[in-house]
Amino acid sequence: MALDMLREIQAFVTVAHKRSFVAAARALGRSPSAVTRAVQALEDNAGAKLLNRSASTVTLTEAGERLLPHAERLLDVQRDAVDELAALSGSSQGWIRFAAPELLGQQLLPAVLASFSQQYPQVTLDVQFSDQALDPLQGKFDFVIRGAFPQSSELIGYPLWSYRRYLYASPDYLARHGMPEHPEALHGHALILHTAPRVLKAWHFYRDGQISSLRPHPRLRLSAGGAILQSALAGAGIARLADWVAEPMVHAGRLVRVCTDYRLTSSSGQDPQMHALYPAGELPVRVRELLQWVRRAYPQH
Repeated sequence: MALDMLREIQAFVTVAHKRSFVAAARALGRSPSAVTRAVQALEDNAGAKLLNRSASTVTLTEAGERLLPHAERLLDVQRDAVDELAALSGSSQGWIRFAAPELLGQQLLPAVLASFSQQYPQVTLDVQFSDQALDPLQGKFDFVIRGAFPQSSELIGYPLWSYRRYLYASPDYLARHGMPEHPEALHGHALILHTAPRVLKAWHFYRDGQISSLRPHPRLRLSAGGAILQSALAGAGIARLADWVAEPMVHAGRLVRVCTDYRLTSSSGQDPQMHALYPAGELPVRVRELLQWVRRAYPQH
């Protein structure tokens, strides 16, 4: 099948999913006019109108509804063919550029990237560590890794692992200030707040199906996850940390979980998730291999 036809089908499928030419163009990294032309060319070849356009939304016509599942399967076949060709070539090669939270650069990714590089010596990795919510389109990343709660986006989400958040402090801090058993007891304690990618107005505590909220008044406001962890270890106060980061420190006797009957969730009781975000379109085989490598590296508790 001609490359132009595949691009037209990809444009149609993306517009159908996003319900917007502008959103589809942003996801595909093309201009809205290019996406519009691609869909119009597909409609001309099909001899039928596939999308209804209005000022507020885009919907599928009856012909579009019938074509969409076939178009999706065709893109799946194309992706599988690309995978097979990559496998026949013997090894993945090329660049992978991505961004990840700063703490991942200290706790998990160095070992992952080292083992991945040994397995795929022809792949070059370019990693930016930042706790800011970087946009893969603007930053020209293959993907970005984010924690917390996936939000509605024009990007495609690739789940890596779910985790839980609790409050932790050092044994030294608790010896000096006492052990808080419930959120109300946190008043008067030194709290450490993470300010990136945004400042949280409230901590939400989940226990036995009930959610209570507390507005933290921090002693320290820090923009990097690594600084949060090190400050807690140094006895500066009580910090909200991911279990995959803090529990090894608990087992080593360097941190203690406080308010042990509670975990911190979203306002609706949702636990956070590490996930990768990338623009709609085909991920190169080497990128998908790396994402699978990262997912498998999650330390199961």
